[in-house]
Amino acid sequence: MTKADPLSLAAAPPALLSGAGEPLIEAFARRPEIDEALRSVGGVLLRGYVVEDVGAFRAFAAAFGHELLSYEFGSTPRSAVEGKVYSSTEYPAHREIPLHGEQSYTREWPMLIWFHCVIASPEGGATPLADARAVYRAIDPSLREKFARRGLRYVRNFGNGLDVPWTQVFNTQDRAQVEAYCRAHAIGFEWKEDGELRTSQLCQAVAVHPKTGEDVWFNQAHLFHSSALEPEEREALVDAVGEDGLPRDVTFGDGGVIPDEDLAHVRAALEAEKLVFSWREGDVLMLDNMLTMHGREPYRGPRKVVVAMAEPHESQFASQSGGADRPA
Repeated sequence: MTKADPLSLAAAPPALLSGAGEPLIEAFARRPEIDEALRSVGGVLLRGYVVEDVGAFRAFAAAFGHELLSYEFGSTPRSAVEGKVYSSTEYPAHREIPLHGEQSYTREWPMLIWFHCVIASPEGGATPLADARAVYRAIDPSLREKFARRGLRYVRNFGNGLDVPWTQVFNTQDRAQVEAYCRAHAIGFEWKEDGELRTSQLCQAVAVHPKTGEDVWFNQAHLFHSSALEPEEREALVDAVGEDGLPRDVTFGDGGVIPDEDLAHVRAALEAEKLVFSWREGDVLMLDNMLTMHGREPYRGPRKVVVAMAEPHESQFASQSGGADRPA
């Protein structure tokens, strides 16, 4: 076996850990280097290792000592692949997925996330990354303080052909199970007359990393807000279902409207901090989910990237904001 190249530390994610044809699991022997890279730059790209199948990828992720997580209360569709390994977000290939922290629209999220490129798209499909600490610093301090102080309230209207059905999001057709999950996670809920579900949850806009103590921008307001839609699409959707019927929306935690210009500023900060790398088949990308945001560029042709997540972390904002959320 040829010795792997030294770990290449960059100023921003990901650091590069090069293999020379070894099985992926052998990279785990370099755990101290991986851990240091995650703390410093927030991500490690393992390139040049052999990943025989999805099972080998799953075994590598599980080797870090945390039970792999199920994808619960998801905002986008994914398919289970094998043993809590999932497809990457199943979103139309021609659409961009903006930068975000995984499940940062909730009060509990994975600290660790792994991606494995099984098939690299022949055109496009790169993964943008951004340092969430740098994004936090790039946002105007007065705007940052307003978001941090007021928090965010995410509202979702499931189903009706406009968004993921609640049966898929909660992995059940039993309303009682849905209600129990919502109560346990401080999610307000309401069953509408048409049988569909509406939820509301108060969440953080910024967070403090539990290991590094650093402030990070950690929310999905720029994805949930109606300003994320094209103007014509936004107008047509509001005309069809009204402001209260949008598949997803976000306000400040006190119910106040978030001005479009506030989120335009956030999107500009994200764009300024964005770095992009193109996948090679066999690549494995490991991220600290709070330190590094990820997204997806549009693509053509086949593309298959699978995902595993671990180490759940609960928002500090939850304990500061009281107990169960109000009804939706």
